[in-house]
Amino acid sequence: MIGCCHLAEYDVKLAEEAVSRLFSMLHLETVIRPEWKVTIKPNLLMKRRPEDGTTTHPAVVRAIVKNLQKLGVSRITIADSPGGLYSKAALAGIYRATGMEAVAEETGAVLNCDLGTTHCPQPDGVVCKAFDLINPIAEADFVISAAKLKSHCMTGLSGGVKNLFGCIPGLTKPEFHWRFPQEKDFCNMLLDLCETVKPGATFVDAIVSMEGDGPSSGELRKTGLLLAADNPYQLDLALSHIIGREPDSILTIQNARERGLCPLNYNELELAGDPLPVFSDFKMPRSRTVDFQSNIPRPLRGICKPVIDRFFTPKPVIDRKICIGCGKCAESCPAHTISVVNRKAEINRANCIKCYCCHEMCPVHAISVKRSRILEKM
Repeated sequence: MIGCCHLAEYDVKLAEEAVSRLFSMLHLETVIRPEWKVTIKPNLLMKRRPEDGTTTHPAVVRAIVKNLQKLGVSRITIADSPGGLYSKAALAGIYRATGMEAVAEETGAVLNCDLGTTHCPQPDGVVCKAFDLINPIAEADFVISAAKLKSHCMTGLSGGVKNLFGCIPGLTKPEFHWRFPQEKDFCNMLLDLCETVKPGATFVDAIVSMEGDGPSSGELRKTGLLLAADNPYQLDLALSHIIGREPDSILTIQNARERGLCPLNYNELELAGDPLPVFSDFKMPRSRTVDFQSNIPRPLRGICKPVIDRFFTPKPVIDRKICIGCGKCAESCPAHTISVVNRKAEINRANCIKCYCCHEMCPVHAISVKRSRILEKM
């Protein structure tokens, strides 16, 4: 079941009412028990203000907390492992900037400061057989994912499935980019992770979304929607419809279809609430990788790879005039190919795996992902 509410602005009262409707659509009052430990996992990618549109808005998280409390739930934790260091100081700064601190102070929900992890086997994983998950996720009786609708430079869509990448602690996340540099493998890893976390419900803040070079450097767009589902794969299929993308262009959806986790067609989804609009002109990242190798006969791929890598693969580029030398890009680089020299970041092209973590984590938008001039003319 996928529920949808039209919501034009981040009004606290209206958000609480909309989330109440979504709780009813998903029949969460019959699923969640008052004695359970419930963890809400928002998208807190980095230290950004709510109005920057990079993170899940606090009005949405507050509304989820309030509705859980109406069901008698008292043990509620707000938890995420943002990009960069997973430390108490880093979390405190992000909680404050994103408005989560204020939500906790008002509602009594707990902000996670437990830096421990739990090893969680996934014997049915396609590419990954185990994950070390942050404790509030691993120890929860019920996980609610509270995602933000954004385009994404690597996966195309940041929705229900991609939001769970924040269940992996801190600088462990770049290791997964290193292990799975190909988009299809990386997206299969995300599905293995989703099957491990198994969120009981997924909400998506699409009141104001991010299009273009998401998940942190895109443009804000008013889409006026709050959505929820009990199946994150089906929810992502609905999101692809909303942003006017073919589902096969988003590999988390394509992989989920191949595993039988998601319907083949949007028309097979069970919808409730307000109608889903379509934003056919929703901008996708300029940096989206084009996999030319899949169209080349297998025996020739090794020969063609150097040409493809040089001329057709988008590459991160640093604007030295904007760069402040903070080192966030180097910190998040899984290949350890970035260094800070004379207070400016530099990329060693020979070792770059084009995961775009540097672009995602740059706090001042000094790193863009440039497409080939050849591709720009196609």
